[in-house]
Amino acid sequence: MEIGHLDFIHGLFMAPMAGTTDLAFRLLCKEQGCELAYTEMVSAKALSFDNDKTKTLLEIDEQEGMAAVQLFGSEPELLAEMAEKIDNPRIALFDVNMGCPVPKIVNNGEGSALMKNPDLVGEIVSAMVKRLKKPVTIKIRKGFDQEHINAVEIAKIAESAGAAAVAVHGRTTRQFYSGKADWEIIRQVKEAVKIPVIGNGDIFSGEAALQIKEITGCDGIMVARGAEGNPWIFAEIKNALEGKDYQKPSLSDRRDMILKHLQISIDKKGEFSAMQEMKKHLLWYTKGLPGATVLRRQLMEMKEKEAVIDYLHKAFAQMESVD
Repeated sequence: MEIGHLDFIHGLFMAPMAGTTDLAFRLLCKEQGCELAYTEMVSAKALSFDNDKTKTLLEIDEQEGMAAVQLFGSEPELLAEMAEKIDNPRIALFDVNMGCPVPKIVNNGEGSALMKNPDLVGEIVSAMVKRLKKPVTIKIRKGFDQEHINAVEIAKIAESAGAAAVAVHGRTTRQFYSGKADWEIIRQVKEAVKIPVIGNGDIFSGEAALQIKEITGCDGIMVARGAEGNPWIFAEIKNALEGKDYQKPSLSDRRDMILKHLQISIDKKGEFSAMQEMKKHLLWYTKGLPGATVLRRQLMEMKEKEAVIDYLHKAFAQMESVD
């Protein structure tokens, strides 16, 4: 699979997720087989104000190699100007968020609200393509609501404006993440455009990855919530695509991944910030484990690294003795 000058073996991507796909988590996903991970979505307007917190979202280190940067906004020239301003060798491509359903983004005319203005979509992509040498891609939804299903129209407009690929989430804005993702719309987009189409939505296993490829014919696969607490999903999908067996992580594998994630996060952000941000990851990693309710409650009350490490070793040792 090719996106502009970029070549991918499987087209296996980590979706941009606010508050989740920071550098630490991206590194873990890449180790498991993710070919390209996306940053958290970055506000073009905040970049124009030289916001320090926003700039930290753009950190890509040598170990990661390259990452995709996703910008959001609604002003074509501002998006193009900010992309050009922050461009550097570690950025593989620029993606424009046209799928975020969060009200505060949508109500500002950004994210998936852009799908209600097809002409503006074309203007944004065209402005960015003219200013950048890197590939420009977009991430969209099925449509804004069931009465306005226009993913095919938007994809065609983006292609005509010079977009190098389009990722399609098979839900409408109004659905948020409820119900079942409609993979049929991804198939329709794939049949309508010549640029690569990346399928997204309800990919929680290697089997699901094979199914979405078969049903839609999509060129690539983008995992989002399926990776929360489960960076191994990329290894599972990679093995499935290659027809190889996959062994799910053991309890000790899960413990070691949590500890590694915690340490990388502390190294990058400092203990205080890392401990705050790791809480949601700890909930995801420990979901479904024996005694998970007590385990998670205890972890949420801890504020120091050493306490978490000590408790995790004891809790997982107890689980392994019972298993």
